Amino acid sequence: MEYDNHSGMREAAWYENWTEVPDSPFQNRPQPEDSREYRTLTYERTGRIARITFNRPDKGNAITPDTPLDIAHAVERADLDPRVHVILVSGRGKGFCGGYDLGMFAESASDSFGVGEHDINGTEIDPTVQAINHNPWGTWDPMLDYAMMSRFNKGFASLLHANKPTVAKIHGFAIAGGTDIALYCDQIICADDAMMGYPPTRVWGIPAAGMWAHRLGDQRAKRLLFTGDRISGKQAEEWGLAVESCPADELDERTEAFVERIARMPINQLMMAKLALNSALLAQGVANSTMISTVFDGISRHTREGYAFQLRSATAGFREAVRERDEPFGDHKRKDSK
Repeated sequence: MEYDNHSGMREAAWYENWTEVPDSPFQNRPQPEDSREYRTLTYERTGRIARITFNRPDKGNAITPDTPLDIAHAVERADLDPRVHVILVSGRGKGFCGGYDLGMFAESASDSFGVGEHDINGTEIDPTVQAINHNPWGTWDPMLDYAMMSRFNKGFASLLHANKPTVAKIHGFAIAGGTDIALYCDQIICADDAMMGYPPTRVWGIPAAGMWAHRLGDQRAKRLLFTGDRISGKQAEEWGLAVESCPADELDERTEAFVERIARMPINQLMMAKLALNSALLAQGVANSTMISTVFDGISRHTREGYAFQLRSATAGFREAVRERDEPFGDHKRKDSK
């Protein structure tokens, strides 16, 4: 009979991938490429897991104008690949991401970096254009600043708005802008000794993504942002910022077990669960939080104090400016401080 080979005749057919079922719409279609190298990260698919890995280990995987564009492109790749069930974001080297490459920005070295395949010359995110807009003796246009910073957020937020679950694996550090990326992921798993926080709230920065209160709640978010203090991976788990924390030497194994567990779920089930839960999160006002935080981040870099930090970085060097910023708090050189 026509229905003799229906799905009920196969054991646990609901675990079959979209590409594996007998009547798959993807039959006889070319498969998306499994890997790609970007300027700031790499993309690789292994089984049902897409792996986005920051790849500037000598710079602490610090963020450049390439980073949000690379993330958005890689996330879209994974989101459209019918073989991918979950997206894992991690970093090579000593840590996840040390935030924006502030030595580059604060010291006004606008010609020391660029973008690879992304054509941004003459646009609102052209580094030279933004360096001019950050001139302490010039006129600052807040909306030109917003045009730039909102594009960073848009790229990072692709992790939240992706149809498929996103998981951040944090070792070493996720600092400043690195937390903007991590907090946009659906789940965070980290090493006990990893450090997370936003030290630039002490001067020259507000978390532009605006996700801290949504992830931690009001009081704990304020506890961190009123001081610029950092917390360990273990404390992040205790506070509910991370879903799991473990000894550093177990992080890879525990993360793999976690994402493999997610990957067993049918794609459509994962998508529906994420969309349903995101509807509640977004109803809290995530978009409004991001807009306000991005505007205030720009303002914080153009106050008297912000200009003082920028000029000190330009004259004495960024590392010295950071030392002077952090020593009164007693945590200078704790992991990464960007």
